[in-house]
Amino acid sequence: MPLPTLRAPVLGIFVGGRSQRMGGRPKGLLRTPDGRETLIERLLRIGAELGFEPMLVGAGELGAVAQGVPRVLDREPRVGPLSGLAAMLDQAGERTCIAIACDMPYVSAALLSRLVRESPEASVLAPRDHETGKWHPLCARYAPAQVAPVLTQALERGARSFQALFRELSVVELALSAAEQSELRDWDTPDDMR
Repeated sequence: MPLPTLRAPVLGIFVGGRSQRMGGRPKGLLRTPDGRETLIERLLRIGAELGFEPMLVGAGELGAVAQGVPRVLDREPRVGPLSGLAAMLDQAGERTCIAIACDMPYVSAALLSRLVRESPEASVLAPRDHETGKWHPLCARYAPAQVAPVLTQALERGARSFQALFRELSVVELALSAAEQSELRDWDTPDDMR
Protein backbone atom coordinates (compact mmCIF):
# COMPACT_ATOMS: atom_id res chain seq x y z
CA MET A 1 0.00 0.00 0.00
CA PRO A 2 1.45 3.42 -0.94
CA LEU A 3 2.38 5.77 1.88
CA PRO A 4 0.57 9.10 2.42
CA THR A 5 1.66 11.75 -0.07
CA LEU A 6 2.23 14.62 2.41
CA ARG A 7 4.99 12.81 4.28
CA ALA A 8 6.15 10.62 1.41
CA PRO A 9 9.70 9.43 1.91
CA VAL A 10 12.27 10.58 -0.60
CA LEU A 11 13.74 7.80 -2.73
CA GLY A 12 17.16 9.16 -3.66
CA ILE A 13 18.46 7.17 -6.60
CA PHE A 14 22.22 7.66 -6.81
CA VAL A 15 23.08 7.84 -10.50
CA GLY A 16 26.80 8.41 -10.05
CA GLY A 17 29.13 10.14 -12.40
CA ARG A 18 31.25 8.88 -15.27
CA SER A 19 30.73 5.08 -14.91
CA GLN A 20 34.40 4.45 -15.65
CA ARG A 21 34.38 0.84 -14.46
CA MET A 22 31.42 0.16 -16.76
CA GLY A 23 33.37 1.47 -19.75
CA GLY A 24 31.58 4.82 -19.69
CA ARG A 25 28.10 3.28 -20.03
CA PRO A 26 25.70 5.00 -17.61
CA LYS A 27 24.70 2.29 -15.14
CA GLY A 28 21.18 3.59 -14.77
CA LEU A 29 20.56 3.00 -18.48
CA LEU A 30 21.57 -0.67 -18.36
CA ARG A 31 18.69 -3.07 -18.97
CA THR A 32 17.27 -5.14 -16.12
CA PRO A 33 18.05 -8.88 -16.18
CA ASP A 34 14.69 -9.55 -17.87
CA GLY A 35 15.41 -6.78 -20.42
CA ARG A 36 12.05 -5.06 -19.97
CA GLU A 37 13.23 -1.73 -18.57
CA THR A 38 16.32 0.21 -17.58
CA LEU A 39 17.61 0.05 -14.02
CA ILE A 40 16.43 3.62 -13.45
CA GLU A 41 12.96 2.90 -14.83
CA ARG A 42 12.69 -0.12 -12.54
CA LEU A 43 13.59 1.86 -9.41
CA LEU A 44 11.25 4.69 -10.37
CA ARG A 45 8.42 2.20 -10.92
CA ILE A 46 9.00 0.48 -7.57
CA GLY A 47 9.23 3.84 -5.81
CA ALA A 48 5.94 4.97 -7.36
CA GLU A 49 4.25 1.72 -6.30
CA LEU A 50 5.37 2.39 -2.71
CA GLY A 51 4.33 6.06 -2.76
CA PHE A 52 7.88 7.41 -2.50
CA GLU A 53 8.92 10.74 -3.97
CA PRO A 54 11.78 10.08 -6.41
CA MET A 55 14.92 12.18 -6.62
CA LEU A 56 17.95 11.54 -8.81
CA VAL A 57 21.23 12.21 -7.03
CA GLY A 58 24.37 12.93 -9.04
CA ALA A 59 25.41 13.99 -12.51
CA GLY A 60 25.15 10.63 -14.29
CA GLU A 61 23.81 10.82 -17.85
CA LEU A 62 20.31 9.37 -18.22
CA GLY A 63 18.96 10.90 -21.42
CA ALA A 64 15.17 11.10 -21.53
CA VAL A 65 14.59 8.00 -19.38
CA ALA A 66 14.04 9.98 -16.19
CA GLN A 67 12.67 13.16 -17.74
CA GLY A 68 10.70 15.20 -15.22
CA VAL A 69 12.21 13.52 -12.17
CA PRO A 70 13.79 16.06 -9.79
CA ARG A 71 17.58 15.90 -9.65
CA VAL A 72 20.12 17.19 -7.17
CA LEU A 73 23.81 17.44 -7.89
CA ASP A 74 26.44 16.64 -5.30
CA ARG A 75 26.93 19.44 -2.80
CA GLU A 76 30.59 19.55 -3.88
CA PRO A 77 31.64 18.05 -7.23
CA ARG A 78 34.24 15.26 -7.37
CA VAL A 79 33.88 14.41 -3.68
CA GLY A 80 31.86 11.22 -4.15
CA PRO A 81 28.55 9.88 -2.90
CA LEU A 82 28.84 11.43 0.58
CA SER A 83 28.43 14.79 -1.12
CA GLY A 84 25.41 13.44 -2.97
CA LEU A 85 23.89 12.29 0.30
CA ALA A 86 24.41 15.77 1.74
CA ALA A 87 22.61 17.32 -1.23
CA MET A 88 19.73 14.85 -0.94
CA LEU A 89 19.31 15.54 2.78
CA ASP A 90 19.39 19.31 2.12
CA GLN A 91 16.60 18.94 -0.43
CA ALA A 92 14.49 16.52 1.63
CA GLY A 93 14.04 18.79 4.63
CA GLU A 94 12.50 16.70 7.42
CA ARG A 95 11.28 13.84 5.26
CA THR A 96 12.69 10.36 5.64
CA CYS A 97 15.25 9.55 2.93
CA ILE A 98 15.99 6.22 1.31
CA ALA A 99 19.29 6.16 -0.57
CA ILE A 100 19.62 3.52 -3.27
CA ALA A 101 22.36 2.95 -5.83
CA CYS A 102 21.09 2.87 -9.42
CA ASP A 103 23.17 -0.22 -10.18
CA MET A 104 21.24 -2.63 -7.93
CA PRO A 105 18.95 -4.56 -10.29
CA TYR A 106 17.57 -7.00 -7.72
CA VAL A 107 16.37 -4.80 -4.84
CA SER A 108 12.70 -5.53 -4.21
CA ALA A 109 9.77 -3.37 -3.20
CA ALA A 110 9.48 -5.50 -0.05
CA LEU A 111 13.04 -4.64 1.01
CA LEU A 112 12.55 -0.91 0.36
CA SER A 113 9.31 -1.05 2.32
CA ARG A 114 11.14 -2.64 5.26
CA LEU A 115 13.67 0.20 5.14
CA VAL A 116 10.89 2.73 5.61
CA ARG A 117 8.84 0.93 8.24
CA GLU A 118 11.31 -0.76 10.60
CA SER A 119 13.12 0.92 13.53
CA PRO A 120 11.52 4.35 12.94
CA GLU A 121 13.66 5.91 15.70
CA ALA A 122 16.97 5.08 13.98
CA SER A 123 19.12 7.89 12.60
CA VAL A 124 20.30 5.40 9.97
CA LEU A 125 18.88 1.99 9.14
CA ALA A 126 21.09 -0.10 6.88
CA PRO A 127 21.94 -3.72 6.12
CA ARG A 128 25.44 -5.12 6.57
CA ASP A 129 27.39 -7.50 4.42
CA HIS A 130 27.49 -10.85 6.22
CA GLU A 131 31.04 -11.62 5.07
CA THR A 132 32.83 -8.28 5.44
CA GLY A 133 30.71 -6.60 8.12
CA LYS A 134 30.58 -3.45 5.98
CA TRP A 135 27.42 -1.37 5.86
CA HIS A 136 25.40 -0.93 2.66
CA PRO A 137 25.02 2.87 2.72
CA LEU A 138 23.34 3.07 -0.69
CA CYS A 139 20.52 0.80 0.35
CA ALA A 140 19.73 2.60 3.59
CA ARG A 141 17.34 5.00 5.32
CA TYR A 142 18.50 8.33 6.73
CA ALA A 143 16.87 10.77 9.16
CA PRO A 144 17.98 14.19 7.85
CA ALA A 145 17.81 16.04 11.18
CA GLN A 146 20.18 13.57 12.85
CA VAL A 147 22.47 12.80 9.94
CA ALA A 148 22.92 16.14 8.12
CA PRO A 149 24.91 17.98 10.85
CA VAL A 150 27.29 15.05 11.37
CA LEU A 151 27.70 14.62 7.62
CA THR A 152 28.42 18.33 7.09
CA GLN A 153 31.16 18.24 9.71
CA ALA A 154 32.63 15.07 8.21
CA LEU A 155 32.74 16.63 4.73
CA GLU A 156 34.41 19.75 6.14
CA ARG A 157 37.12 17.48 7.59
CA GLY A 158 37.61 15.91 4.15
CA ALA A 159 35.78 12.62 4.84
CA ARG A 160 34.98 10.47 1.81
CA SER A 161 34.04 7.14 3.40
CA PHE A 162 30.53 6.03 4.31
CA GLN A 163 31.97 3.40 6.65
CA ALA A 164 33.84 6.11 8.60
CA LEU A 165 30.73 8.31 8.68
CA PHE A 166 28.67 5.43 10.04
CA ARG A 167 31.08 5.11 12.97
CA GLU A 168 30.00 8.63 13.98
CA LEU A 169 26.26 7.93 13.72
CA SER A 170 23.77 5.78 15.55
CA VAL A 171 23.20 3.10 12.91
CA VAL A 172 20.69 0.30 13.36
CA GLU A 173 21.23 -2.86 11.35
CA LEU A 174 18.43 -4.06 9.09
CA ALA A 175 18.77 -7.83 9.47
CA LEU A 176 18.38 -9.59 6.14
CA SER A 177 17.60 -13.13 5.13
CA ALA A 178 19.94 -14.87 2.69
CA ALA A 179 17.47 -14.10 -0.11
CA GLU A 180 17.40 -10.42 0.83
CA GLN A 181 21.20 -10.31 1.00
CA SER A 182 21.27 -11.48 -2.62
CA GLU A 183 19.14 -8.46 -3.58
CA LEU A 184 22.08 -6.20 -2.71
CA ARG A 185 24.23 -7.48 -5.55
CA ASP A 186 25.24 -4.56 -7.74
CA TRP A 187 26.69 -4.09 -11.21
CA ASP A 188 30.03 -2.30 -11.02
CA THR A 189 31.68 -3.84 -14.09
CA PRO A 190 30.45 -5.70 -17.20
CA ASP A 191 31.51 -8.98 -15.55
CA ASP A 192 28.96 -8.40 -12.75
CA MET A 193 26.14 -8.54 -15.29
CA ARG A 194 26.76 -12.21 -16.10
